[in-house]
Order: sequence, then C-alpha cells, then structure tokens
Amino acid sequence: MKKLLALLAVSACVAGCGTAAKKSELWEHDSIYKNWDHLRFSWSGHKDVSREEAKQSVEENWWGKETTVRVPGK
Repeated sequence: MKKLLALLAVSACVAGCGTAAKKSELWEHDSIYKNWDHLRFSWSGHKDVSREEAKQSVEENWWGKETTVRVPGK
C-alpha cells in the first residue's frame, strides 16, 4: 500500500511539473535566454534598467508570456 501511495505522489508531482513547463514555453526553444544580449543583461547582476534596455527587452520579447500575480490580502 505504501508503494502505491508513493507511486501516486511521484506521478502527481511529475504531471504537475510537466504542465508548468509546458505553460512556461521552456521546451519551445533550446535556451532559457532569447539571445546574447538577454544573457548578458541577466548575468550582469543587480543594476538599474535603462530605457534602452527596457525597450530592447520588449522588442525582442525576452520575457515570454505575461502573467498576473495575485497578492494575498489585497
């Protein structure tokens, strides 16, 4: 019985992770970065974003699909 419950728990986790990866479009390209500029920006550390960088990120669609985050209590 314990083996069955463990198998069901693992199956649920794998199914959930697969669905999340599909929605994130992770498997639709061979890299998590859109291009070398996106990689350089992401690895450059915390800094203020310039208007040029913000415009470039929108034009090159660096961030994929937009999502809405609901903050509890608001």
